[in-house]
Amino acid sequence: MAIPRLRHAVRTLFEVPAALRRLSRACSTFHAFTDVLRLPKRQMTKLVFPLQELERQLTPDSRLDLHVKIFDPSLEDISKAEAVFTATSRNRISYLSSAVRLDHAPDLPSPEGHTKKMNFFKVGKYFTLVDMPGYGYRAPEDFVDMVETYLKERRNLMRTFLLVDSVVGIQKTDSIAIEMCEEFALPYVMVLTKIDKSSKGHLLKQVLQIQKFVDRETQGCFPQLFPVSSVTYSGIHLLRCFIANITGNLKTDGL
Repeated sequence: MAIPRLRHAVRTLFEVPAALRRLSRACSTFHAFTDVLRLPKRQMTKLVFPLQELERQLTPDSRLDLHVKIFDPSLEDISKAEAVFTATSRNRISYLSSAVRLDHAPDLPSPEGHTKKMNFFKVGKYFTLVDMPGYGYRAPEDFVDMVETYLKERRNLMRTFLLVDSVVGIQKTDSIAIEMCEEFALPYVMVLTKIDKSSKGHLLKQVLQIQKFVDRETQGCFPQLFPVSSVTYSGIHLLRCFIANITGNLKTDGL
């Protein structure tokens, strides 16, 4: 599994924001989601299923433009998925290693001269999450060679997650990663970040534009978008459930 962006994206999957910690004295994400289930229905939907909340703003005819329920797990499924991401004595979430050179990564060829890191995180007995160098303007000079080699050669890669800033939409730098995934016929997902930074109207406009791009311009992208916020935690529980599902660690009726 590869997530080609910043280390912050990895932390978001494992940490509980202060807003949710205040809901419960227990700091584990499993307990946090238990408290989420006690919220009023509208508030819970906004937190767990932000795309469905956006859909409410569309006219009935326009709602077909958004793919909201291709992955549609039950709340029980989402609750079960939290256990995959909860660190316990039996389920350790640990920093496994860094590939300072790409040839330090397991089962990969040994190209010369790559000095930037790819960070490997072992999630219990379930899967390994790879945090790859960012592909934006701060990307290392050898980014394309390093990332292309990994994506082409890693046979057990389950899914690649591309983080797109929902405030500005798909930029030229995002197109680099999209073209790479399409060229290699890799299955990938678009995760729309910072959804707390925009008004509802602006966010809906950006989401519809990105959805249209996915439908018309891509072959390997999962049709459903995953909008998230690391501030409010909106969408994070659903994204975790999706990861647990595609890695074979949770069977749901939602996909």
